[in-house]
Amino acid sequence: MEENKVKVSIRDRIQAVPVSERYWWKVVALSFFGWVLMYADRTILNPLQPTLGAEFGLTNAELGLLNSVFFFAYAATQIPFGILGDKVGRRLTICIGFLIFGMATLFSGFATGLFLLVSMRIMAGIGEGTYYGPQYSLAADAIPTSKITLGLAIINSGMAFGTSGGYLLSSTMVLGNGAHWSSPFLVMCIPTVIIGILFMVLLKEKIIRPEDQGKDSNAVATIVEAPKQKTSLASISKNRNLVCAFILCFCSVYANFVIITWLPQFLQVERGFAGSSVGFISSLVPWASIPGALIFARLSDKFKRTKLFVSILVPLAALSVFGIAFVTDSNLLIVVLICYGLTGKLALDPIVVSFVTKNAPKQSLGTILSTYNFIGMSGSILAPYITGALSDVTGSMQIGFYLASGMLLIGLFVFSFARDKEVKELV
Repeated sequence: MEENKVKVSIRDRIQAVPVSERYWWKVVALSFFGWVLMYADRTILNPLQPTLGAEFGLTNAELGLLNSVFFFAYAATQIPFGILGDKVGRRLTICIGFLIFGMATLFSGFATGLFLLVSMRIMAGIGEGTYYGPQYSLAADAIPTSKITLGLAIINSGMAFGTSGGYLLSSTMVLGNGAHWSSPFLVMCIPTVIIGILFMVLLKEKIIRPEDQGKDSNAVATIVEAPKQKTSLASISKNRNLVCAFILCFCSVYANFVIITWLPQFLQVERGFAGSSVGFISSLVPWASIPGALIFARLSDKFKRTKLFVSILVPLAALSVFGIAFVTDSNLLIVVLICYGLTGKLALDPIVVSFVTKNAPKQSLGTILSTYNFIGMSGSILAPYITGALSDVTGSMQIGFYLASGMLLIGLFVFSFARDKEVKELV
């Protein structure tokens, strides 16, 4: 009988090497700064939308579409790049992606016409699409089992730092100091390229963590992995808990990107904030999300009651999003922004991702997490354009925030059908 042949990828041929106890900090630090740069890139234009609209003659719907095409490219490419990372190497995939991302950022700063700017935003989305799966895979391999929650929390906090950094950089340089709208892009491109190169130079593709060293005398030998069991979308759709989590993620991302995309312009046009104060006020949301994420993730790990924490966080987040559009007092607006930061997407993310991993077979975890993020980020494609279009029709962005609040309640309703008991059957 002829033996079954196992197809060996380039990554399978790479030899695993032992690493020091501090190696995981290197992975966490690079991963953190990768998210800082990506989220700064996603928010760098948002305080400048009135300026861009005036220069290129764009409506709010068209400004929203400028963000939507970026997120479409990002969402559409991350699953293929996740597969590519498994075949040719995760470090190489991230490095190539960040080189594309960095060059797109550079040429965005040189864009003198709308076509080139849109093209470069699409290229930036493609470059960033290389990051999610390969980066979390590298981190999961490197972080010690006892410190996995801490390590991932630090990595995820890069999203908050990047969101705030993008707001502050563009509002300070352009709105505060009168620089051209393209200037922040020129500042961003160099560190983006450097981080991509550092992923390739400083990290290892396959490692043996200190806690695993000595367990197997052949552990340093070349590792050839058998093909993983494939999981179809049809089989995923039969798992109630996963479907409920995917829909909640979509609704949460939708609401979050209404805020990320339109909050700076809303503060300028409808609440009278100006200059660098726009970046500072907008940054209250990501700064508040850091303690929110750490506190609620720790409590969720302790009590292991996902539905309980979802039922607390989501209504508070929905009320906060509604309040952002409804309140007119500046002090009360600051309160609801902080409340959303504490209870919104970045606080909810670790809890829902943990719930997904508990309800997914380990051999299919990469596929399921990629599907989860793809569905969630689809909300970021729709939110900028729909909110901008509603603003053009109604003359106010309030209706867009009210819709985002309603989306959160829809996500909460759907998730109420999930079970705290794990449901892992995928056929």
